[in-house]
Amino acid sequence: MRDLARTFFEKAVVPHQEKFVAQGHPDRDLYRRAGELGLLCAAVPEEYGGGGGTFAHEAAIIEEQCYAVDASMGMPVHSALVAPYLVHFGSDDLRQRLLPKVASGDCVLSIAMTEPDAGSDLQNIKTRAVREGNEYVITGSKIFISNGWLCDAIVLAVKTDRSKGAAGVSLIVAEVSDDTPGFRRGRILSKIGNKGADTAELFFDGLRVPAANLLGGIEGRGFYQMMELLTQERLVTAVMAVAMMERAVELTIEYTKGRTAFGRPLFAMQNTKFELAECATLAHVGRVFVDDCIRKHLGGELDATTAAMAKYWLTDQLGIVADRCLQLFGGYGYMSEYPIAQIYTGERALRILAGSNEIMKTIIARSL
Repeated sequence: MRDLARTFFEKAVVPHQEKFVAQGHPDRDLYRRAGELGLLCAAVPEEYGGGGGTFAHEAAIIEEQCYAVDASMGMPVHSALVAPYLVHFGSDDLRQRLLPKVASGDCVLSIAMTEPDAGSDLQNIKTRAVREGNEYVITGSKIFISNGWLCDAIVLAVKTDRSKGAAGVSLIVAEVSDDTPGFRRGRILSKIGNKGADTAELFFDGLRVPAANLLGGIEGRGFYQMMELLTQERLVTAVMAVAMMERAVELTIEYTKGRTAFGRPLFAMQNTKFELAECATLAHVGRVFVDDCIRKHLGGELDATTAAMAKYWLTDQLGIVADRCLQLFGGYGYMSEYPIAQIYTGERALRILAGSNEIMKTIIARSL
């Protein structure tokens, strides 16, 4: 699986990064290619068209994408974050109808939680879903949505009862296209990093969705469904952080051994060796921590507190490692075509998404 993923990213994705940056998203056909290779939905049961594997398979694919220094393909969101909502909470009809297309890459998935006035505070979202017969009518907007420009189906966090807080939130699957009445894609958002990744605004103005697409079948369960699966989302973020740390150290060792200054390699200088020794140690500690979290998750033993610890601490350490490694590249490290610069700008989002690191500390503090 690793070898296959590595070849896919190195040969089919990375050579086209300039194009993806210019257009603000990867090519749609790459999802179908990934599906043909079995790189989508590796942990989705085979009966629904998936690979029938575990989260370990998803983690291997995610790591190889990070080692390739690609952030354009929204495969972690598609496969490891959103598909599980369909597997765990979707009706059998919804699973049978959507998941085979998700696994093949014919249907790109997105999840829309964040709104202009509601980020980590999910219970205060304002997007509404009103039941009318056998449909829900959805009105509102979402922002910072990964895969928003290319998506064909969205897990939407909505308010089905505005008189309640968390108990008024539901999750509804909306199947959309550019021609769907009541649905509009806004801008592809310009970011400081991960510029080839698809991140967009979404608008809903009377979008009609079958009531059968309500996840869990009962209104008001959405907040708790999100809390249940956010543990895996935070683990995904931690996996990405460690892989990016390891790649940053590897790139910097290679560069400093080949770059000379004052008549000798940069790596021969004590400061360079000390900096890299510290960065390598952080990456190694991170690897031990995240592998332990993966083992616990595979056994159903990863709790929300430990996932929050992994997400916050490892993304913080990635920021330290990326900064120190870039410094050793000197001026070249500031050039956007260098992978170390892409790691440096791309890592910053990991401390914000999946719940900000400040929220992670709040979760941890509740357990003390």
